[in-house]
Amino acid sequence: MALRGTFVRLFRKQLSNIFRQQKCAHSVAIIGAPFSKGQKRTGVERGPGVIRDAALIDRLSSMDYPIHDFGDLSFTHLAKDEPFMHVPFPRTVGLANKVLAGAVSSAVGAGHTCITLGGDHSLAIGSVQGHYQHCPDLCLIWVDAHADINTPLTSPSGNLHGQSVSFLLKQLQDKMPAVPGFSWVKPFLSSSDLVYIGLRDVDPGEHYILKNCGIQYFTMRDIDKMGIQRVMEVTFDHLLSRKQKPIHLSFDIDAFDPALAPATGTPVNGGLTYREGIYIAEEIHNTGLLSAMDLVEVNPTLGASREAVEATASLAVDVIATSLGQSREGAHISFDKLPSPNMAYKSENEQKVYL
Repeated sequence: MALRGTFVRLFRKQLSNIFRQQKCAHSVAIIGAPFSKGQKRTGVERGPGVIRDAALIDRLSSMDYPIHDFGDLSFTHLAKDEPFMHVPFPRTVGLANKVLAGAVSSAVGAGHTCITLGGDHSLAIGSVQGHYQHCPDLCLIWVDAHADINTPLTSPSGNLHGQSVSFLLKQLQDKMPAVPGFSWVKPFLSSSDLVYIGLRDVDPGEHYILKNCGIQYFTMRDIDKMGIQRVMEVTFDHLLSRKQKPIHLSFDIDAFDPALAPATGTPVNGGLTYREGIYIAEEIHNTGLLSAMDLVEVNPTLGASREAVEATASLAVDVIATSLGQSREGAHISFDKLPSPNMAYKSENEQKVYL
């Protein structure tokens, strides 16, 4: 069995290498989604701004990607939006996600790798739906302290940022009431195409759903026990061993330990270390299959200091850049681009320099 598992991993790696070689040099689309009505704390709508201010565009541009920054979307907060059951702002959240789905669909359809900057995690309903319109066989990797798979009937808070996955999952169709504002959403995701990493705050209803639907998930205890390398191996074996599929990465900054990412709305102690989070992003990039990504829940109003906000935003940029190929080995250039003694001279007024 161990030999077979090794063979499967090597075969998958070969296929991924072929995929990367055949794939044209891709471009990156950046979409800001300044939205906060999926939960009750204000400030998370400023997340896209502080992530941009942490030199996101400069970092990605230095990686030689064509960058298409489409700016921030404009969302309408409906004045008359009565709660549904105990779910606040259902129509506003539904409309915002419909707008985002259209933007992500356009970006993916144009051949870009699409990066959505949140905003709260309810936005994943729209980003994954928009991605699905062009990649119906996608798989979803959800990196988060929380499962976000409550339904309106199981959610303790009613907040839609804790219910995103339930709108997408086919296995929950008969458990979901008709939430106003979401009639356009089509549940398409199979439980076998979903993996969670980093869970450590799961509600009772969510735990039942995870177990009953047979969803693959890794808690922080699993990461402690198995190690992050093995977690990623099992993740890819689960999602990609039968078929190479486009990957949608939905990354909540609260997956990290609050010591690293303090400026977020629902921090939970005992989260990912920097190295674990970056390793996840590196391994996803190495598949050559990342097609769209969300980076959500950076809330600058919840940082105790400017340094706390900057640390959280900088961490978000690191995750995005690593997912797109930034390496801890340093920047790489082709060997034939190295300077030679005959290439490098300064101006006639400066000392001649040989490299």
